[in-house]
Amino acid sequence: MEKLTLETEKILNERFNKDNVIALATVQDGIPYVRNVNGFYEDSSFYVITYALSNKMKQIEKNPYVAISGDWFTAHGKGVNLGWFCADKNRNIAQKLREAFKEWIDNGHNNFDDENTCILRIELTDGVLFSHGTRYNIDFCDKSC
Repeated sequence: MEKLTLETEKILNERFNKDNVIALATVQDGIPYVRNVNGFYEDSSFYVITYALSNKMKQIEKNPYVAISGDWFTAHGKGVNLGWFCADKNRNIAQKLREAFKEWIDNGHNNFDDENTCILRIELTDGVLFSHGTRYNIDFCDKSC
């Protein structure tokens, strides 16, 4: 497995540093659950706006290890609930998510007054990226970029 390099980081940023639909898999009682979510990539993590009381967040609370897939990229990671979207500590990433998701973020689906509207950070651990016929096996825990 290779370190995350400037080359692979550039590909990931070009592909995922914007609104993307990715598949997010969790496990509960040995049974896998997969759903599509809107994700935004930055610094070896994907960020998702979700609801703290949703099944996915309950599953991640019990077992934080997740898998994702999207646009010729699959990866494993650890899900972390960053808390309320509007919390001061989330101001920087929330602003980036507002920009990335601007086409739909205020369509009424999210209630930002509800403190259960939260940010899920998926901290990537390893992944496989395909780009222009090349396969990159990436160890996100060993960075050189």
